[in-house]
Amino acid sequence: MTAPQAMTGTWFINGDTACAEGAIAAGCRFFAGYPITPATEIAERMAERLPKLGGVYIQMEDEIASMAAIIGAAWGGAKTMTSTSGPGFSLMMENLGLAVVTETPCVVVDVQRAGPSTGLPTAAGQGDMMQARWGSHGPYEIIALCPSSPQELFDLTVRAFNLSERFRLPVLVMTDEVVGHMTEKVVIPPVGQIAVTPRRSPSKPPGEFLLYQPGADGIVEMPAAGDGYRVHVTGLTHDRRGYPVLTPEVQREMVERLVRKIRDNVDEIVQVEERDTADAEVVIVAYGITVRPALQALALARREGIRAGLLKIITAWPFPEKAVRALAGRVPLFVVPEINYGQMALEVERCAAGAAKTVLIPYAGGRIHTPEMILKVVREQLAAVRDPSAGRKP
Repeated sequence: MTAPQAMTGTWFINGDTACAEGAIAAGCRFFAGYPITPATEIAERMAERLPKLGGVYIQMEDEIASMAAIIGAAWGGAKTMTSTSGPGFSLMMENLGLAVVTETPCVVVDVQRAGPSTGLPTAAGQGDMMQARWGSHGPYEIIALCPSSPQELFDLTVRAFNLSERFRLPVLVMTDEVVGHMTEKVVIPPVGQIAVTPRRSPSKPPGEFLLYQPGADGIVEMPAAGDGYRVHVTGLTHDRRGYPVLTPEVQREMVERLVRKIRDNVDEIVQVEERDTADAEVVIVAYGITVRPALQALALARREGIRAGLLKIITAWPFPEKAVRALAGRVPLFVVPEINYGQMALEVERCAAGAAKTVLIPYAGGRIHTPEMILKVVREQLAAVRDPSAGRKP
């Protein structure tokens, strides 16, 4: 299937606009949202573009309703998206869990800003990363992608829609204020070159179809409400018909499949990029906007003779455990700059499992790390790793 009515060509646009265009290229035709900085430009773009494409834009009364609306519209047959920032993301958590348990494909974009609470509404943060994984209650898996440029915001928004259809779940695009407001060249391929995953429609007639009967790959098919199929969608523990059956046995079967369909396919889902890691003695681990100063710090370190490398996290959830563990087997030090006080660094440390030291470079938000900040920590921590006795008092 090819992408319908994408804005193709080379453009000079900001990340939020690129995100909206990525959604449209992926086939999104329903957007519900509530204006919130620094994600407002996504909603504005969708409000302008969707009516011209036969789509629907709705400004909801809050983010609780926004999340509910895109779930409902997805069951009506549309590809759907909403966008928000930290405070609104918090409000979406209950209905995010509803989308998970009902296996509703949709996309949620979080343009992160500095918190807690209202915080700095128009300044960068990366404080929602653990909330993205654990924000709703109960056992479940989630997919979250982290773009570091407007081009990646376009590309990863398309990928988010494709993953949501492939695995039947909400997919998160965890960007940030700087990437969202950064204006750069974005190349949008011709329509026929944008791969788009279609909705997995029922392969059986209504009389034989069960709403939550998994295929051989553990993924269920999805009819649209009104197409003649029996559709019973509930947040309660449900059987393969979709009917509530509140027993430990049905709970186990349902949750096991929700978890396994992601865990069994991590190699297909997870993306990372490595740079200069073959001979590295220290690896900077970065995602989102921190990739940009990390790359500059890497170049500066190499000029000084420091064998530094970079692990760029593109898929934050599921966390790229294999990549970190492989590096930890031969690199003694990880340095993790984050615009928070320690979230993904904990995952790096967990996966390193004592084989390598993990050092967080925290930042409260408002601005981003400078290359010099990162390089200073790399120098200091690498010296300590090379000579553990250096600096000890007699």
